[in-house]
Amino acid sequence: MKQAKYHLIALFTVLVWGLTFVSTKVLLADFTPLQILCIRFAIGFLALCALRPHIMKLRERKHEWLFAAAGATGIAAYYLLENVALVFTTATATGVIVAAAPLFTALIAGMLGDRAALNARFFLGFAVAMSGLTLVGMSANSEGSLSAFSGTSWFGDVLALAAAFVWAIYSMLVKRLAESGYETIASTKRTFLWGLVFIVPITLLFGGHMPALSEALSLESIANLLFLGLVASAACFVTWGVAVRRLGAVASTSYIYLVPAITAVASAMLIGEPLTAPIAIGLTLTIVGLFLSQGRP
Repeated sequence: MKQAKYHLIALFTVLVWGLTFVSTKVLLADFTPLQILCIRFAIGFLALCALRPHIMKLRERKHEWLFAAAGATGIAAYYLLENVALVFTTATATGVIVAAAPLFTALIAGMLGDRAALNARFFLGFAVAMSGLTLVGMSANSEGSLSAFSGTSWFGDVLALAAAFVWAIYSMLVKRLAESGYETIASTKRTFLWGLVFIVPITLLFGGHMPALSEALSLESIANLLFLGLVASAACFVTWGVAVRRLGAVASTSYIYLVPAITAVASAMLIGEPLTAPIAIGLTLTIVGLFLSQGRP
C-alpha cells in the first residue's frame, strides 16, 4: 500500500505534464520559447523559496556539480528543446516523441551497471514503441498530412527526441541526489536555481522582444503561466523527485508512456489539433512498446 501511494504520485505528475504541451503551445502565440521557459521556472523557484526559505547545506562540495548538471539538463536543456520543438511540430507529436524517455532511462541505467531492463522484451518494446513514434511523427503535423519527416516538422521531431534523451539523464541525476540524502523540496529549489543560471543569460541574449502588455497580462496568458510555474514546475518537480526517490528512475520514468495519450486528447479538445486514425494507432503502439520495454505485465 505504501508503494501504491508513490505510484499515484508519479501518475499525478505525468497527468499534469501531459497538459503542459498544450499550455505551452497556447503561450507560443505571444511569447518565445525562451521567455516561457524563463518565466515558468522563475515562478516555480519563487514558490519553492516560499516553502523552503533557508539555504540548503551540501553534504559534500562535489554534489554541487550534480545540482548544476540537473539544472542544465532537466530545467534548461530539456524544456528549451521541448519548447522549440513545439514551434516546428504539433503538441501531439512532441508529447508522443518525448515519451521515449523511459527507453533512454533504461539504456543509461544499463550502461551504469543495472542490466535488469536490458533483455529481449526490452528491445522488442523499443522496436514497437519506435514504430509508433514514427507513425505519429508522420501523421501529427500542423497540416495534418503525411509529411512530418520533411521540412520544419521533421526538425521539431528530432528536437523532441533529443529532449527525451536529456530527460533520461536528468532522472538518473535526481536518483543520485536522492540517494545522497537531500530533502526533496530544498533539492528541487537548488536545481531550479541552477536551471535559471543557464536560462536567464540565454533568454536575455536570444529571447526576443517581450509581448505587448495587453497580451502578456491577458487572463489566458496569466493562467497558463501560473499553471506552468506553480503546478507543472514547483509542485510536479517535487512530486517527481519523491517518485524517483521511492520507486527508482526506471520505474518512475515508465509512467511517461501516459503523456502522449493525455496530450493527444487535450490537444484535440482544447486547441483543435487532429486526432486521426494513424495517430491513434501510433499512440497505441508506443504505449504497448513502453509496457514491453519496462517488463510490466
